[in-house]
Amino acid sequence: YFWAPEAARTNPVPLIVGLHTWSGDYRQLDHYASVWKEAQKRGWAFVGPNFRGPNNTPAACGGDLAVQDVVDAVNYAKRTVKIDDRRVYIIGGSGGGHMTLLMVGRHPEVFAAGVAFCPITDLARWHADSLLDHPGRGKRYAKMMEDACGGTPAEKPDEYRRRSPLTHLANAREAGMPVYIVTGIHDGWTGSVPVGHSFRAFNALARPADGISEGDVAAIERDQRIPETLSGEKVSDPFYSEKIRIHFRRTSGNVQLTIFEGGHGGNFAAGYEFLSRQQKGRSADFTLPKSAQGREERLGR
Repeated sequence: YFWAPEAARTNPVPLIVGLHTWSGDYRQLDHYASVWKEAQKRGWAFVGPNFRGPNNTPAACGGDLAVQDVVDAVNYAKRTVKIDDRRVYIIGGSGGGHMTLLMVGRHPEVFAAGVAFCPITDLARWHADSLLDHPGRGKRYAKMMEDACGGTPAEKPDEYRRRSPLTHLANAREAGMPVYIVTGIHDGWTGSVPVGHSFRAFNALARPADGISEGDVAAIERDQRIPETLSGEKVSDPFYSEKIRIHFRRTSGNVQLTIFEGGHGGNFAAGYEFLSRQQKGRSADFTLPKSAQGREERLGR
């Protein structure tokens, strides 16, 4: 899908790339529609690539062809209308969060900032997560990864590693890429992706002194709460209400992690606001408006 405002014929405009979820493809119109509508509201161009569809084939699941699909979509927009190279954004949740983080890691030269909701960040770990008898998780995800990678993590470790954002996020950190990561504290219980995936992405992008220990991450995944010994920032964020209150937030350099009261979902309004303030070559701007309204948007698989 592609759309651009009339102004883009003569003047460069920002571009936002919206991504489908893990099991979705170009027919996931309800998911693309939110990003498309926001682009129209802000006067941005929008592109929604079908990056090889559901993540159960070798070409999909973060493979080279899927990655190139996203790059090609950006280049198509640039050939078709005038795009501001300093303001090319990418956003997605669940499998789209996986691809958002993979793209900013593999192609930091293309993007100005990224937003990832409830992302899968380590495929070998998620394969193990998905095999557990556990509420919210489905064993079919392990089978999908095996079909994409050509076997299990033990059989194809390099494929799982290459398709995992954690392998590449150092590139985004070194490039100074602004990244906003959000997930609900109950994901992994009422959803399919344990919150530890988001914490580990934050650790890969943050200054080492600001990382969250594996012990704390394991406790959060197990207990669905933030340990009293783990302090976060005191925040007053108008995008989060008492219903979806923030349990934990930490900012380090150009990355911010938000854990809210919810499950497998995100807060797209907050993500759009974050993206609107970012520009390539500048440090992340985490300024918040005085008033705003957000909500949890549950994500499909």
